[in-house]
Amino acid sequence: MKNLKLFLYINAILAILFSFLSLSFNLDVSIIAFPLSCIFTVFLLYMSLKVLLIEGKISKLGSIRRLFQYEPFVFITAFVIQRAGKNAMPYALDMISVFVWLFITVFSFIILYYLNEKRVFTLNKDWEQAHKNNPPQVYKGLKRAGIEALEWIDALVQAVFTLVLLNIFIFQLYAIPSESMVPTFLVKDRVAVVKLFSGPTFPLSKVGLPYIQNYKRGDIVVFRNPHYKDDRKSEVKTFLSQFILMLTFTFVKTNTDENGELKADPLVKRIVGLHGEQIMLMDGALYARSEDTGTFKKIDEEQNWAAWNVCENGDLYNLTTNKLKIEKLPITEIRNTDIINIGRNTSQWSYTLSEAISEENSLYESVLEIEQERRSLDLLSAAIECKSLSEQFSSLAHGGDIAEDSVSSLFNSNDLYVYNLFSNVNDMTNSLLSIAGGKQWFEHFMNDWYLNILKDKESTNLSDLALYSENGAVEGESLIGGNLYDDSCFRLNIMAKLVFGRLVLRNAILSSEGLGIGAMRNDEVRADSFIKAQKLFDYIIRMDQRNMPVFPADNADGSHSYIPEHCYFMMGDNRYNSLDMRHSYERKLVPLTSRDEYSVSYKTNMEPQYVNRSRIQGKASLRFWPLSRFKLLHN
Repeated sequence: MKNLKLFLYINAILAILFSFLSLSFNLDVSIIAFPLSCIFTVFLLYMSLKVLLIEGKISKLGSIRRLFQYEPFVFITAFVIQRAGKNAMPYALDMISVFVWLFITVFSFIILYYLNEKRVFTLNKDWEQAHKNNPPQVYKGLKRAGIEALEWIDALVQAVFTLVLLNIFIFQLYAIPSESMVPTFLVKDRVAVVKLFSGPTFPLSKVGLPYIQNYKRGDIVVFRNPHYKDDRKSEVKTFLSQFILMLTFTFVKTNTDENGELKADPLVKRIVGLHGEQIMLMDGALYARSEDTGTFKKIDEEQNWAAWNVCENGDLYNLTTNKLKIEKLPITEIRNTDIINIGRNTSQWSYTLSEAISEENSLYESVLEIEQERRSLDLLSAAIECKSLSEQFSSLAHGGDIAEDSVSSLFNSNDLYVYNLFSNVNDMTNSLLSIAGGKQWFEHFMNDWYLNILKDKESTNLSDLALYSENGAVEGESLIGGNLYDDSCFRLNIMAKLVFGRLVLRNAILSSEGLGIGAMRNDEVRADSFIKAQKLFDYIIRMDQRNMPVFPADNADGSHSYIPEHCYFMMGDNRYNSLDMRHSYERKLVPLTSRDEYSVSYKTNMEPQYVNRSRIQGKASLRFWPLSRFKLLHN
């Protein structure tokens, strides 16, 4: 009995202390925390100290037990409410409040142990005798039904609070919202994520359990999306939405952005880059180097996860209905632009499933074709052809000359956008043939890329271009820019210029021969060039899914920069259909290469960023729904 009294008094002191810690002077929702804590504390002290210890009213034992069962839940609710206001609480206050809450939770369990029916009456003979003299009343009829209903509600409420605490600190369930992790996850798959070892924090605070989890390449993790605001208002909204998500077992989503759109938060992606590494993605292959290795090495295991042609995976088909289990084929997404059709003045928009799959495979093969052509591109031969194209065009152009410093302004970056460049090639040809400075602009457009290289080498000898060759290199002086990504962008720029130059010259020749529009459309040389233009366009508009520049970028002095300690880089497995840590949510028009003033441009959302482990909520461990896809997850 002495022990029970001691624990009751200690618990009373802790409850009073926590109530004062819940005090808030802000005129917002946080002000509710103090009265909530105080009212509960007063009632708890009255029932446990006065009614139980002083008056010995054993008949109230059931109510007293429930108060101690609810004590941790009520105080954690007050903790959250206090931090749901406009201003964050000081870290020291968070820390003290957490420790007090933990002690309260421990003592409430100890007190409940003593107040168990099989044990409590052995503590005090008077309580035992009173229990024998006044056995519990047995209710019948409506009264019994009402009491049982209340007990069910009580059990449900306690189960909900227990589930919430388990979700915060132990594990959490997530619904997969997109196809970024196909084939590992499909849309609406449900995943259990272990959080215990990933430093889970108390809601709306920075206080939490220590980090135990060490992540490795290939781990699938759930983490807070760093693209969204991280202010108090959004954090409160996110917590409330996750609370609702927990209670509804991931079925009800309420976390929306300022436009009312559901947030892609949290994200489920795979760790591919580790702290202490600098990475690069090229032609679907991941490369990494560290301060120890010094050079880029291909990460072969990455090919076990990356999905570039989802139609190759037989598991994604439902053989009984002949339907794909996925909703979107990223490569075969119906285009609102088709350069071949523009060139031929035709249109084709309808796709059957088999046609879409065939198109997916065809376009993926085209990707490999473009990459092989880029790797084998001979810069010397390309320069000779560019020079020839510009000279032949100059002989056909009849516009006058203008001042050299005005030439570059004839066309802007939007005119040089890869789609506009090819789709408007007929109009641009007419302009280049007739306007003053047209042939000058075309000459710069076709030739400046190699003249700049030679200028940097302080050379006028075209044969020096033969020194630049990929030839399996990932970095080094044989690559423009010193690395494979910069070199590949430079080469794609040349490939686009060559196709454009061929089309312009062919248009100019046919025009000089007085042939009509019909003859131009049926010209085989133009048709072949438009096919090449379409392949290049299809590749360039998706190149940010297939490739990524060196990240983190080198420092201004040329020294390498690495992913900081406790930070990671994540990507989705379905690379063509994953908006992940490679990208921002906004596209901008940029040149393919910074080493050519007349570079072809494209639209990109490339903006890689790493994620600190503090934003990682846990490691995906189990795919549990639908049952047909039940699987323990490991890399």
